[in-house]
Amino acid sequence: MSLDPRTPVLVGVGQVDQRDGALEPVDLLAAAAREAERDSGGSGLLKSLDSVQVVRMLSWRYRDPGALVAERVGASPRHTGYTADGGNNPQALLNRAALDIAAGRADVVLIGGAEAWRTRMRLRANGERPAWTVQEETVPAASPLGSQGPLLGQGEKRIGLEPPSWVYPLFEQAHRIAAGRSVAEQMRRSAELWAGFSRVAAGHPHAWIRREHTAEEILTPSDSNRWIAWPYTKLMNSNNMVEQGAALLLCSVRAARLYGVPSERWVFPLAGAEAHDTHELGERGALHRSPAIRIAGRRALELAGTDVGALDLVDVYSCFPSAVQVAAKELGLAIDDPARPLTVTGGLTFAGGPWNNYVSHSIATMAARLRSAPGSVGLVTANGGYLTKHAMGVYGTEPPAAGFRAPDVQAEVDREPRVRALTQWEGTGSLEAWTVVHDREGLPERAFLSVRAPDGGRTLAICRQADELAEMARSELAGVKVRVALDGTARLEDGADPGGA
Repeated sequence: MSLDPRTPVLVGVGQVDQRDGALEPVDLLAAAAREAERDSGGSGLLKSLDSVQVVRMLSWRYRDPGALVAERVGASPRHTGYTADGGNNPQALLNRAALDIAAGRADVVLIGGAEAWRTRMRLRANGERPAWTVQEETVPAASPLGSQGPLLGQGEKRIGLEPPSWVYPLFEQAHRIAAGRSVAEQMRRSAELWAGFSRVAAGHPHAWIRREHTAEEILTPSDSNRWIAWPYTKLMNSNNMVEQGAALLLCSVRAARLYGVPSERWVFPLAGAEAHDTHELGERGALHRSPAIRIAGRRALELAGTDVGALDLVDVYSCFPSAVQVAAKELGLAIDDPARPLTVTGGLTFAGGPWNNYVSHSIATMAARLRSAPGSVGLVTANGGYLTKHAMGVYGTEPPAAGFRAPDVQAEVDREPRVRALTQWEGTGSLEAWTVVHDREGLPERAFLSVRAPDGGRTLAICRQADELAEMARSELAGVKVRVALDGTARLEDGADPGGA
């Protein structure tokens, strides 16, 4: 068939990592951009950039990192942009850049990000600051890209439930309880899932940890694998202590031909979709479900002219085991199919979790895998916040029959049932989900609880009672009565009947 010259195509991908701290974040991204151009097989793409779009970096504060990257690669783009926080952003940026290219608003776009968090933390521990580029306040800030909305709801802020490592275990518990599994059964299931991810990472040249881990290693606490927030050990958490950069070069078919990119390097974005679940955890219809993943995933696959059963490759956003299991449930993906693992990289624990930019790496890896199997189709899912913001991308080596499309399906998600969030509530309710946060010595220091009120509303609460923390980290407490005070503190009701875990 005749190919529209405005068809968007992913032509080059670059991934870099370092162990010596030699490069600051913008230099890591510039190195990845050069690698992406080399990977394309063409020449002149970087010098012809219309737009440099950078995913929010946490290692260092830049006012306009895209301008610095452009300067380093010899580009003079008309536009530079910078996202807010959110792991959904790399896929969301690619969706929107593909729409811009299809509409003639851009021809060549660079998307990516980088982190040098390991070096930053090492220097901070020694009371030092890195000698990295400082852009003065006189430098205009980059254009804001994507959603700038909150990631944290009032209910979470009120009790200090902020780190994702404290929130995702609540989803794990809710998923477990809904499935009727014990804590031990669920931990084994999640550890086996993560062992499979480590197996993929062991064979991935850009993975940060290239060693296969057993399920037993992952689920067993030790000096090197301490509890973070029960029932998650360290090896069930995203690993942000990495130094990684990734870049994606997207252009029109016209530009790909103009700059000499061989057609066998082309990977087509087939379709995408975006949506978000409620920002208030208390309003979620169920803590083990995500209407946004279900609806956005279904729509993206429909527009790509495919379905879950026909996918050859999948990369599900994998900050924590619960994120993968919830997404797999919503999308209809098996979590234990050895012929189709739910990751192409090895996930954020093993391949590396460079804060907001992991999905740039997953898209880059997906593109390389698709090229090696012409005719194949892959799905990438991206997640920002607390299973909150979601972006989907379907990719293939053949162009989309009806052109690239990426709708916002938020209106349909907003019609899904919600729960009334009780940000200030006093009374006795039923324990819905809970996690016990441990200190660096492995001792329980606080618990966070999701409690359902008699009228069906949900409140989030905190407990610091040492005797109750120990009980929560060893017993089955689903459904027991909990007394919540107006300030959000909670105690198990006298006479609560915990079961074995």
